[in-house]
Amino acid sequence: MVNRFRQYALLTAAIDLVQWTSHRHISHVHGHSCANSAHVLALARRLGGPSYSLTLHGDLDVYGGDHRSKMKDAAFVCAVGSHLVCQIKEKTNVADVIVTCMGVKISELAKLGQDRSYVSGQLRVATVARLHPAKGHLHAITAVHRAHQSGLKIHYTIAGEGPHKDIILAKIRELDLEKHVSLSGSLSESEVYKLLSEVDAFLLPSTGLGEAWPVSIMEAMGAGLPVVASVIGATPQMITPDQDGFLVGQGDEGAIFAKLMLLGANPEIRRRIGTAARCTASRRFDVSVTANVLREAMQTALKANKKTI
Repeated sequence: MVNRFRQYALLTAAIDLVQWTSHRHISHVHGHSCANSAHVLALARRLGGPSYSLTLHGDLDVYGGDHRSKMKDAAFVCAVGSHLVCQIKEKTNVADVIVTCMGVKISELAKLGQDRSYVSGQLRVATVARLHPAKGHLHAITAVHRAHQSGLKIHYTIAGEGPHKDIILAKIRELDLEKHVSLSGSLSESEVYKLLSEVDAFLLPSTGLGEAWPVSIMEAMGAGLPVVASVIGATPQMITPDQDGFLVGQGDEGAIFAKLMLLGANPEIRRRIGTAARCTASRRFDVSVTANVLREAMQTALKANKKTI
């Protein structure tokens, strides 16, 4: 019964969409999700509505089922990372899949960190992520503890809220790191930018399958920070190891520790990697660049649609 009500709801939404787009002479709609909205777009198309396209922002299984049906008539599908292209091609018959991402405001990020200090023997590090086990905060804290024990003057700021907060706090107390690790809670965009301007490096030690193309990494690189990220989702496409950032294995606390010690002891490496990261972000992650990829794909779809009418 629940499934039947859901089908009625999706069909009703599709009919409304057909009428709404018809009245406004809209001939193409892009959906930034492959969940229920993709069903609506697919149904609307089969009812004579506009052509459509989709963006997959994470692992396909997170977005429900029946993906072959949802994507069958799509003009194209955007995948946020090549790893998602493989998932789409494995489970659907979509031929036209492009790789792109949402992008960030590089012009704003480029202003950050211009007066950043580069002092040997000390390191300020940050992670901006919800407090969830998959984000790997405990691995980072253990690595920070090792770096502190090894003589590095280090401070680690964790920004975010979530269900893992008490466990993170317990780990900080267990390792006697209250003076070296701080939780700032949820931050506004301007507060995140301020944090990125003040720290020396950025950590994203996520594990599992939860990441696609992390916005936090794009922002950190745009702010001129060397990033230490686990190999997850599209991070191998975002970072060229030892050139504009560093990649470590998931849960590899020893590798995180080694990178922290390297960055702490070598201000010039921090400066070099951070400068290269800023250049990469400007060239690849600016919203004007990523939006243009989507715009061109939509223009191609519109031209193709006109030829079939």
